[in-house]
Amino acid sequence: MKWMHSLIAIGLVAALQTVAAAPSRADDLDAIKAAGIIKIGTEGTYAPFTYHDGSNKLVGFDVEIGEAIAAKLGVKAEFLEGKWDGLIAGLDAKRYDAVINQVGITDARKAKYDFSDPYIASKAVLIVRDDNTDIKGFADLKGKKAAQSLTSNFGKLAETNGASLVGTDGFDQSIQLVLNGRADATVNDSLSFLDFRKHKPDAKVKIVATEDNADYSGVIVRKGNPKLVEAINKALTDIKADGTYKAISAKYFGADVSK
Repeated sequence: MKWMHSLIAIGLVAALQTVAAAPSRADDLDAIKAAGIIKIGTEGTYAPFTYHDGSNKLVGFDVEIGEAIAAKLGVKAEFLEGKWDGLIAGLDAKRYDAVINQVGITDARKAKYDFSDPYIASKAVLIVRDDNTDIKGFADLKGKKAAQSLTSNFGKLAETNGASLVGTDGFDQSIQLVLNGRADATVNDSLSFLDFRKHKPDAKVKIVATEDNADYSGVIVRKGNPKLVEAINKALTDIKADGTYKAISAKYFGADVSK
């Protein structure tokens, strides 16, 4: 039986040598550079970040950030649209190289994917009518009516501070209820408010408080791409330094949304 043991040992050595000789997966940056294209997954239905304008052209804050990153990488951006539910899974299927679609940086996602540095920040803000003098902070929501999407984190924040909730379908309806007096306030996304204010600068609403903690979004890519992540981070640093980011931010929000 010694000969059998010897054969097994030889086979194990050969197998280990094969594994040792097998090349590791190449960083996706190499393939992107070779192709001259970075494929980016995005929704195309989420204004002002990624949507279609009147001529059906894909536009938006995230779209222009993706194009600016691509330019710094020396390649072109090719956008592939998909529904949110399957968007990140498209990375696993190698449908695209990155997703730029307001993907929040969370520990759960970081366990499976790699992220760039944050490129945009959003905070919970407390919005009331211009003539409201009773509500100055989140604690003042106690006993007041807040117009909220009932399942949102913003609604939970309002409820935690003692507000009774008036259910809505989203930001626009929440603002309307505040404007017409059916609600005293709404806790909502600072980015949504900036977009609203950009289109309706004369609307009689104001922000009276902002939560300290921010939520950050980043460019998400497959795990094991340190060169690609480094290149994207450098691109983000460069577009902030040369004014490109500031111009895109002002175009869509009228403010710097990186902080």
